[in-house]
Amino acid sequence: MNKIKEVLQQLQNLYDCKDWWPVHKNTDRFLEVSVGAILTQNTNWSNVEKAINNLIRENLLDWEKLEKVKITKLKECIKPAGFYNQKSIYIKNFVKKVKNLPRENVDRKTLLSIKGIGEETADSILLYGLDRPYFVVDAYTKRLFYRTGITGSVNVPYKKLQNMVMETFPQDTETYKLLHALIVEHCKKYCRKKPVCEECSLKKICKQNLK
Repeated sequence: MNKIKEVLQQLQNLYDCKDWWPVHKNTDRFLEVSVGAILTQNTNWSNVEKAINNLIRENLLDWEKLEKVKITKLKECIKPAGFYNQKSIYIKNFVKKVKNLPRENVDRKTLLSIKGIGEETADSILLYGLDRPYFVVDAYTKRLFYRTGITGSVNVPYKKLQNMVMETFPQDTETYKLLHALIVEHCKKYCRKKPVCEECSLKKICKQNLK
């Protein structure tokens, strides 16, 4: 069996990751996911939720309002997510670039042309915000794939890892969402930087003797 499929099957038995990236009622999913993907850079999701809730409370999670809001106000709202000086500019850049684009014209190349949006952020927006078939690679993916022997190094290039998954599950948006969510959940709980190997369900296929 393909090792990626083996890991996916085992993790599916452990976690329920349906609707793993939920959005608030009456918000534009594309916009909320995009803002969340930018805000989650270098922070944890609980901080992102605080920032998103601030934007909603101030009635700013809207294309027109985000474009027009003063940068000082935006910084104040997203401050819980950290790096708010940079992220406020990234959000402004994003809104300005894509606000008037038809959704079908928002592609990976367009997103990567926006300052502050790298591969992981772009693919998160495409996968969770627009239901496009792009697997999201993050630090958790690199760690888990290395430790379970899917890759021979933790420093495999982003595109190579992404292609491994997308060749295993061609054009399978829902599986890309599920696998990414399962990896994040598992790595937060067990496959940490300092792993909890004794309780990990993947320890039998893990090639690392990690203590």
